[in-house]
Amino acid sequence: MGGTMDGTKQRRRGNTRQRIQDVALELFAEQGYEKTSLREIAERLEVTKAALYYHFKTKEEIIVSIFEDLTKPIEELIEWGRRQPHSLETKQEIVRRYSQALTDAAPLFRFMQENQATVRELSIGEMFKNRMLGMRDIVIDPDSDLVDQVRCISALFTLHAGMFLLQDLEGDPGDKHKAVLEVATDLVTQAHQGTRTAR
Repeated sequence: MGGTMDGTKQRRRGNTRQRIQDVALELFAEQGYEKTSLREIAERLEVTKAALYYHFKTKEEIIVSIFEDLTKPIEELIEWGRRQPHSLETKQEIVRRYSQALTDAAPLFRFMQENQATVRELSIGEMFKNRMLGMRDIVIDPDSDLVDQVRCISALFTLHAGMFLLQDLEGDPGDKHKAVLEVATDLVTQAHQGTRTAR
């Protein structure tokens, strides 16, 4: 029995970094980024400020690390997409995976939405713009006409909107998620068919 207890404790301790990130994000959401101090984060974690300091020196370091960790799947998706042919299957797969990545990173995007001024000041605003440009490049065909390029970009925005704007709509979250994914997939499918008939 003792052995397993130690193992769990060890694992929890081993992932202090992630616990700091989670608690910081909770506090940022509750009271805003500006009003949250490193001391409060340490207090809620029940660790000393020195222990927190071992992992992160500033609040900015915490939020940047959260951003990097949670958007890594998006970066990997962009890398993957660059190597794929511009086929319909690829685009549908991009939409599906991007939707998943956004869902997994929802707390971060909520933070970004609610702290836009802070995000502009921090490096994550710029990083996010670059991720978005990367997504745009893998989902559009450079040689398709403008309307179809807009359709593809709209597919990405549909997924973003699905995270925030649909929260207040009636309905089951799972159903809403499916509906959003379906509309985004329709848009890239339509765009792809447009590209085919144009040639």
